Amino acid sequence: MIPRTAPTGGPAQPLADALTAEYAAIWAYGVIGVHLADAARTAARTAEAAHRARRDALILQLSAGGGQVPADRAGYALPYAVTDRASALKLAVEIEERTAGHWRAALPHTTGADRNRALAALTDCALRATRWRRTAGVTPITVPFPGRPV
Repeated sequence: MIPRTAPTGGPAQPLADALTAEYAAIWAYGVIGVHLADAARTAARTAEAAHRARRDALILQLSAGGGQVPADRAGYALPYAVTDRASALKLAVEIEERTAGHWRAALPHTTGADRNRALAALTDCALRATRWRRTAGVTPITVPFPGRPV
């Protein structure tokens, strides 16, 4: 699974770390979706599509900027077994929080349009995490500083 914090470096490194987080999120939603039904499964598919779009945009951005584009892995280790709806929802919240953390880490290293994209990604992850908490019946459903380690 993706680490909770991203290493520091030049502006391209936090974006590369965010790309790695997006790869992991896409992989995780494949596991999450099979344990959900109806509206929750649709939400998982929508979330996966959003992460795919961010991944694709980041690959193009890093490639165009001459930055290193990290490769995707064949698989990722889950922090716990996902065997039912409850554990799938728990993972959905966690994957959004961790991905938000990588986008939050990119903010101080970016400016202009890059910073706007990082902030939009952080906001999207925070909103999805809130929706997953609500679906799972977790309280509180919001956190004071999305993407910040607890």
